[in-house]
Amino acid sequence: MLALKDISFGYTETTILHNITFSVKSGQNIAVIGESGCGKSTLLKLIYGLYDTDAGAITYKGEAVTGPKYNLVPGMPYMKYLAQDFDLMPYTTAAENVGAFLSNIYQEQKQQRIQELLQIVEMEAFADRKVKYLSGGQQQRIALAKVLALEPEVLLLDEPFSHIDNFRKNALRRNLFAYLKSKNVTVIVATHDSTDALSFADETIVLKNGRVVDKGPSRELYYKPKDKYAASLFGEVNEIKLELLTLTQNADETVLLYPHQLLVAENGPLTVTVKQCYFKGSHYLVKAALGRQVIFFDHYKELPANAEVTLAVNRNAFG
Repeated sequence: MLALKDISFGYTETTILHNITFSVKSGQNIAVIGESGCGKSTLLKLIYGLYDTDAGAITYKGEAVTGPKYNLVPGMPYMKYLAQDFDLMPYTTAAENVGAFLSNIYQEQKQQRIQELLQIVEMEAFADRKVKYLSGGQQQRIALAKVLALEPEVLLLDEPFSHIDNFRKNALRRNLFAYLKSKNVTVIVATHDSTDALSFADETIVLKNGRVVDKGPSRELYYKPKDKYAASLFGEVNEIKLELLTLTQNADETVLLYPHQLLVAENGPLTVTVKQCYFKGSHYLVKAALGRQVIFFDHYKELPANAEVTLAVNRNAFG
């Protein structure tokens, strides 16, 4: 088990991470989400041992994870960390980068392992191409293969699909996370993409201003977000006064609803004015006005601007 206990850290006198506490079971996939600058990347670097904590302790299987004060070469040997800058050797081939950490004693096994990893990231055709001639997305895929080479017990991924186009991203995510599950690798992914959390993470950690503000099973966090900040990390969200939906007398009570949790209904309790429609392929995302408040809802067809429609809660859209 990987455990963090009351971790605090700052690059200067200003503290960036505050009293971070959580644990990760062996083989779990954990997503860390939050707005830019909330401390996601810094958290991964601390877990890897690139920095010394200002307070608290990090342990793995009961042993301390230590930083540069205790290690000539920072970083724990049983972990691998994929940074956003990839850390590749530009003047060597893709295959040479992937095999950089593999032993040269058994060449046949090494080449088989390199081929296996290139297949996982769908880069077999570029094995002999120098990294400097690869696109950003291709380099990111090679960097992923490289950190997998020695089969780490813990893998820390910082925005691992940010440079990869959607055509490749979805298949790559499925292949990569299925492979990691089969190898029982513990994974922590810092990401802006809610798909990483909802589709693949066993649990999600929400960071805000360097603090853990929520943690739990990804599905649970999605359907029962702690606040609007947490909900907004999964996409557009509406905060609606409950009295407008149920005629409650408590004027301060609100409910958080995603666009798909609202639907156009005859004589619905919310009367809104359509402003814009955005085509999403399977549906339209409609931006509307409820008085001075902006409301988003999904609809199966485009609605004319300035049209008035009434909305109700979609009772079938709550998991």
